[in-house]
Amino acid sequence: MIENLKKIELHLHLDGSVRVSTIEELLDKNNLEKELVVDENTKSLTDYLKKFDLPIKVMQSKENLIRISKELCEDLIKDNVIYAEIRFAPNFHTKEGLSLDEVVSSVLLGLDNKNIKTNLILCMMRGDSYENNKNIIDLAIKYRNKGVCGIDLAGDEAKYSTSLYKDLFSYALENNLNITIHAGEAGTSKEVKDAISYGAKRIGHGIKIINDDEVINLVKQKQIPLEICPTSNVQTCNVDNIMSHPIKKLFDRNILVTINTDNRTVSNTSLNKEYKLLEEYLNFTKEDFIKMNLIAIDKSFLTDNEKEELKKKITY
Repeated sequence: MIENLKKIELHLHLDGSVRVSTIEELLDKNNLEKELVVDENTKSLTDYLKKFDLPIKVMQSKENLIRISKELCEDLIKDNVIYAEIRFAPNFHTKEGLSLDEVVSSVLLGLDNKNIKTNLILCMMRGDSYENNKNIIDLAIKYRNKGVCGIDLAGDEAKYSTSLYKDLFSYALENNLNITIHAGEAGTSKEVKDAISYGAKRIGHGIKIINDDEVINLVKQKQIPLEICPTSNVQTCNVDNIMSHPIKKLFDRNILVTINTDNRTVSNTSLNKEYKLLEEYLNFTKEDFIKMNLIAIDKSFLTDNEKEELKKKITY
């Protein structure tokens, strides 16, 4: 049943979703799974983020960026995903001479697949310089409506507060960019409140609002959806286990919830796996999944016409 459902994914990192076999081939090494996929030694978001080192190492050429993006589309199609907003940080992929333009255009080339609709979200990074992050905003402006639909702020939320990036978000808003922000994952509910005040239309994760009625009411009032990634939240030790994940409580309180993988490879997951976990441990139903996919379409960074076309493909 779950496999047959048409799905939308709004929170998916390109560099966290590179096939293990592809990295092994490109590096001419075997048995790299331990370095790429989380295990019992992962104790925090900081530990989790170390799993991105090897993917980023191989994502430094046009050919590799095209291949990896193409393969991700193939993997998403197997999950019956009909639309995905894929995010990545272009600044990570210029270490061997590629320009930011070459990075983005290569990924867009790889994502060009007639069997799935995709858009890119460009990530600014916590801890990076103002200038580097401003370049990402300028890049998003340049590629707006040419395959890029918005910007994000990603990275280690526990070390770098969202408030440090207020001026960058002001600049993005002046240029009418769609904004989603990682907040309320490793940080507190205040990060979510700040993100909304800086113009975020969506929140990446946001699970820490569960015990803050003020921020829950704010999210409801402003109809801000949460891009929730259940397995990833457990692996980064922000939730004890899938049974205690707050997604069901948030959903039952009429918060706009969407289901996502975050990082298919790093978290060793897929959307089908995420849905099955929620069905088995938190009693989500087919109707719930359909509702959340319709929320995802409504809150995607697509035009109204594109949204209506997608809604026709969601089966009841």
